[in-house]
Amino acid sequence: MKLRILPIALTAIITASVLFGGWFLYRHMAIQNPLQQVVTQYPGVSSAQIAIKQDEVVVKLVLQPDADLHGLVQQVKKEGQSIIGSRQLKLDIQDRSSVQLDKWWSQAMFPIAEAMENKKYTQIPATLESLEQKDSKVQAQTEMDDQNVYIRLKEGQASKFIILPRKPETMGVWPNA
Repeated sequence: MKLRILPIALTAIITASVLFGGWFLYRHMAIQNPLQQVVTQYPGVSSAQIAIKQDEVVVKLVLQPDADLHGLVQQVKKEGQSIIGSRQLKLDIQDRSSVQLDKWWSQAMFPIAEAMENKKYTQIPATLESLEQKDSKVQAQTEMDDQNVYIRLKEGQASKFIILPRKPETMGVWPNA
């Protein structure tokens, strides 16, 4: 029996193209597009890019200054649960901060870190309100769910969105000390 190289190679190439093309099409049309629509249709989202990996879903966002980040996360978790499944949802928010907001956040960072460490979450809005009274140009909003604390800082068209996990990851040095 004489094997013909050309038909075997063509069959392998066509089979691989159909399998990988079908997998790519399924992943794009049945998984990524519905999640993309959920995110982009939410008010305050300018644009979003979604990367679905084996153990996580990464959503890169560009948000408008008045966007409700907490509401967006809840909407994505609720409507995208069948797509996300057991994967971890990670948000990568493009920073549209200003020098003033960065300076303001650096003043608030230590009291907020202390409140997070001591699990005294009510101190976070109080800290931000006291700083708001000193600088009336900056507006701060805080919200919380079972996993994160969400902070939005706004000054005119500049905005800064901060997500603080309520269950902090331990640093690599401490368990080994």
